[in-house]
Amino acid sequence: MSETEKRKIYREAGADALFLEADHLRRYLTGFYSTDGYVVLKEDGCFFVADPRYFEAAEKALKGTDTQVVAGAYPQALELVQNCKTLGVPFPFLPLSAAEDLRGRGFALTDCMPALKKAMEYKSEREIALIQKACDIAEDALLLLLPRLKEGMTENEAAALLEYEMRRLGASGTSFDTIVAFGANSSVPHHETGQTRLEYGDIVLIDFGCKVEGYCSDCTRTFLFGDDGKHEEFKKAYAEVLQAHELVKTSVKAGMTGKEADEVARGSLRKAGLDGYFTHSLGHGIGLMIHEYPTLSPRGEEVLADGMVFSDEPGVYLTGKYGIRIEDSCYMKDGRVHSFMHKTERGLVIL
Repeated sequence: MSETEKRKIYREAGADALFLEADHLRRYLTGFYSTDGYVVLKEDGCFFVADPRYFEAAEKALKGTDTQVVAGAYPQALELVQNCKTLGVPFPFLPLSAAEDLRGRGFALTDCMPALKKAMEYKSEREIALIQKACDIAEDALLLLLPRLKEGMTENEAAALLEYEMRRLGASGTSFDTIVAFGANSSVPHHETGQTRLEYGDIVLIDFGCKVEGYCSDCTRTFLFGDDGKHEEFKKAYAEVLQAHELVKTSVKAGMTGKEADEVARGSLRKAGLDGYFTHSLGHGIGLMIHEYPTLSPRGEEVLADGMVFSDEPGVYLTGKYGIRIEDSCYMKDGRVHSFMHKTERGLVIL
């Protein structure tokens, strides 16, 4: 992030200094990842406070940037703001104990998250490129996994193979816990991947993603593992979910709200009598966190605009029977929705 962009966030936060501990926000402002540390953003510059575990790496990574690396921990971060009255802190990512400690030291706290959120909603060309790379790796890994699925394999085994391939192809880790759901387990939108074994005729739902330099990808594909002739209802429902998914790409435009975008998919499923089984929102923002901004939901009031990245993931879930979700990571450009996913089929694939 440029010094100009940081100064804009600082001005809009309206505090004497921003005081940030959350790892994704530290990385957003500095580009450096660590599990611990503090970022202080003031009128006279940006400071990253790193303890001995990260100090050497931080100095090397941030050399020549506008971020000054300071050795230390919480006490040293406090020294940087000792003359400040008001601290901008991200209320959604600040533990109550931390807030009470800062207030106890005489600081007035204000929420700087609106200023950060406003900036984070719009992805730079570099951020878009990193998300594209994460999406490419995820799709390539899935294509390597599918021929290796076999009867008797557990959900955990399939997830482990997929995660291995994403790592092998260059990912730094997963975006979230990989979801592999066989058979009726697919009816649980966020099924906990477990020891269920794959059988002929099973539905296979895989929700997965990986990170590249911290930036996430998110993809879901639903398959049939062989066709046992018992899935006509499922196939019809799949076609409706696919139609809703594709309609989002052709009908959602810049200037629409997240609520209006959600209704594009929900309305399509309503015509098929399936909207009651669409039990989550259409999409969520994607960036350094897997759930960011904007929100595409029945309550989503954010206005979609170029530079925003979000998921397109309609689904239907019939308890104890089956679930279907088709998800791409997407971005807005030239007022239209574009998908990052170009390698894997969205139509029903029978493995």
